[in-house]
Amino acid sequence: MLDPAVPQLVVNSRTLYFSWLPADPDAVAALVPAGLRPHPDRQVFMNQYVVEDDSQTSGFGAYSLTYLGVTLAGVDAPDGVTPGGWWTHYVASSSRVRDYALARGAPALAGQTTITAQDDAVVAETDIGGMPMIRARVRAGDTGHATHNGHHRYLTALHGQLVSSVYAVIAEPVTSFEIESVEFLDPDHPIYVLRPQNPLTIAWGYYSPRSSFAYPGGLTVLGELEPSSPGAAPAGSQRPAVGVVDQPVHR
Repeated sequence: MLDPAVPQLVVNSRTLYFSWLPADPDAVAALVPAGLRPHPDRQVFMNQYVVEDDSQTSGFGAYSLTYLGVTLAGVDAPDGVTPGGWWTHYVASSSRVRDYALARGAPALAGQTTITAQDDAVVAETDIGGMPMIRARVRAGDTGHATHNGHHRYLTALHGQLVSSVYAVIAEPVTSFEIESVEFLDPDHPIYVLRPQNPLTIAWGYYSPRSSFAYPGGLTVLGELEPSSPGAAPAGSQRPAVGVVDQPVHR
């Protein structure tokens, strides 16, 4: 098993990353732990990506992954603009990646992500347990010369504590980009609560044939999970977001 305290690097993954407004905002807000605040419009984010070759990672090997979650208020990335996110689902094809992620507090489970492109049509599909769960259809232009450089912050729960990681990202988005549809295919699966509203409203996003990022080498403690909450806050909870405390996670 990979040491979760060791940083990892992924380069040139094919990535579809975007956010939408949900069909059931109250149910989405209820997925956020007490002590954190969902974004006012309850945005849901999703990143579907594929790493095709072992040479693209520092230790993970080839794999595919889809993670989803709820956009947060009050715990931005270091730029002070990009909002942080609470992971609710983390679907990885590799047991090595799942074990690494679980040890960092991610809600990892087994599944497969594929991204296929023909001309300007891109289809990203996520399967769980061999069953299709999410399908996104995109119209995408050519890879541009501009880059997306920055950081993303994601929060998880580990050993009763809220913890934060900041991920450095460099992506080369396509020149034009349009989400045509996002389908959640199994109404009986818990992931269905994150489905988008109809008509589809996209908050932001990009498709990049070459996206690189790093898992940081450590986690930052934000605070203790409140004993009264098993991990979900009541819909519309207005508790203030916890502050960042620079101290290591207790293992």
